[in-house]
Amino acid sequence: MSENEPSKPSSSWNVPNQLTALRLLLSIAVFVLIPLQQYTWATVLFVLAAATDWADGYWARRYGQITQLGRIFDPFVDKVLICGTFIMLAEAMGGYPVAIAGWLAVLVMTREMLVTVLRSYIEQQGIDFSAKMPGKLKMVFQCGAAIAALVALQYEAEGVPDWINTTLLAFLVLTVVFTVYSGAGYVRSAARILRAPDDLPTNGP
Repeated sequence: MSENEPSKPSSSWNVPNQLTALRLLLSIAVFVLIPLQQYTWATVLFVLAAATDWADGYWARRYGQITQLGRIFDPFVDKVLICGTFIMLAEAMGGYPVAIAGWLAVLVMTREMLVTVLRSYIEQQGIDFSAKMPGKLKMVFQCGAAIAALVALQYEAEGVPDWINTTLLAFLVLTVVFTVYSGAGYVRSAARILRAPDDLPTNGP
């Protein structure tokens, strides 16, 4: 087998899924560090966790190691990372003029749970319901908002510089827009599929 030829995984516990498991562990570490006010380390580990999301997807596509476990495990851990970080930051940033607020954490969680339910049902019918570009951009902006918020917390004692507040505000606006927009897109797609039951695969002949 040549070096560039995709290899088939011998089991579901392959490199992409191992990277996803690492992202879950890094997420838990971030959740522990934020209440301890270890914001620099929390920022570093969050960036590493977000990077594994790109790395596991690239590896799975490049080497043909997409598995059913990965299709479930990867988005689940993404939601743990983002929703958990937003909840922890909403608590840590109480009183900041520019901050991740509790309502935004609720909005993000609601969108993620709704899409998870829709994806689970529709893919059980044998129809692909993978992430689209607005959903991927939403993840980028959510990660940007989390990183900017973690950086802002590092200036707690001396006051947050204006450029950080401006950057955080921009990411927060984009997060709200793309969270709502991408969520609405999934709902529209699901509605079209559910309105056309004849297109759904059946178990019969």
